[in-house]
Amino acid sequence: MGGVNRTRTTSGGPAGANLGVVRSHNTALVLGLLRAAGAEGISRLELAERTGLTPQAVSKITARLRESGLAAEAGRRASTGGKPRTVLRLVPEAGHAVGVHLDRDELRVVLVDLDGTVVGERRGELDLGAGAEAVLGAVGDVVEGLVTAVLGRAGDEPSAGAGGEPSAGARGEPPAGAGAGGDAGARGLPRIPSLLGVGVALPGPLDHARGVLHRVTGFPEWDGFPLRDALAGRLGVPVVVDKDTNAAALGLSVAGAEGGAGGSFAYLHLGTGLGAGLVLGGGVHRGARTGAGEFGHQVLQLDGPRCECGNRGCVEVLCLAAVADGETAEAARVLGVAAGNLVGLLDIDVVLLGGRTVAGAPEAYARGVGEVLDARARREGTAGGPVPVRVAERGERVVAEGAAQLLLAPLFGRADG
Repeated sequence: MGGVNRTRTTSGGPAGANLGVVRSHNTALVLGLLRAAGAEGISRLELAERTGLTPQAVSKITARLRESGLAAEAGRRASTGGKPRTVLRLVPEAGHAVGVHLDRDELRVVLVDLDGTVVGERRGELDLGAGAEAVLGAVGDVVEGLVTAVLGRAGDEPSAGAGGEPSAGARGEPPAGAGAGGDAGARGLPRIPSLLGVGVALPGPLDHARGVLHRVTGFPEWDGFPLRDALAGRLGVPVVVDKDTNAAALGLSVAGAEGGAGGSFAYLHLGTGLGAGLVLGGGVHRGARTGAGEFGHQVLQLDGPRCECGNRGCVEVLCLAAVADGETAEAARVLGVAAGNLVGLLDIDVVLLGGRTVAGAPEAYARGVGEVLDARARREGTAGGPVPVRVAERGERVVAEGAAQLLLAPLFGRADG
């Protein structure tokens, strides 16, 4: 949270909270309850009861949060005895995070507030194989352009242009007013008081803990590239990197999808590739080496077509071949067989589908995958019947929004963010 420590801008720009105040687990617990309470708010007594903290500790924490701009009074609530209780609420506009979905051929960037509400978005074409300098330049330009358009620079009025049109940076042109050097950090991101940082989600495999890419399928030249540190150096703000499927799973869990309260689900993402995000016991499961969820490269056909990963007959190559041939039902069947393997292995509660390919025919994919899981459950006599299959909410923004949650979730006590 370093550097995000001012409480307001100088001339009508957005207020910025002292996010450095969130320095303890207890404070994060209180913030999480404030966010869950919404606009109606929650009293200090309720906060003490739900956190197990003493009323005195809660009073100290909420006083710091109010002073820092993260919390505010939301009125009074009738009490069963004594004077009415003051209720507090989260101030969503006090903090912001950027979420970047870096796909093989597209860049999508969102700016969200502390509630996770999208307040700005940009997208455009991108070639992940164009090289690190070109990709970092495009990401830096789009992120800076969006943040500046919505929040303004410190001391500036916010400017127009926060809509969904592709940015100049994604088209290879510098944003208006940008320097030729491409150093986004020097152009002002650290001076946005309310900005926590940038979360980046892209195809794996990668090392989430160190922010280093491995051999991204189809793009081996990225192997070993320190994306987190390179982008943080360019933007001048904290950066977190994770797989696209993990980010989406985190975002869905935070938003209340199945598995958010101790349950489990698998998010299957079918777009330019195929992967899975796993939520087990209410938390994102990344594995001991942050490599879990490489769902697309399980082998279904030993003598099948060669996949870009080097194996033959991977579910990804079989599924994408069917998509390319316009055989949606076959693509859904293949996806369903692979999903059945996952369900049988992990005994999860629900399967959620997403990605741009699924978005093109959501009912067909949900039906096709569901039919395969239904048939498997009947054959095996599964107690409780088949695992339900649904299309994930949040549409094609699910990965970008989840990437922003990589910054927000720890702020509210989520250890898997």
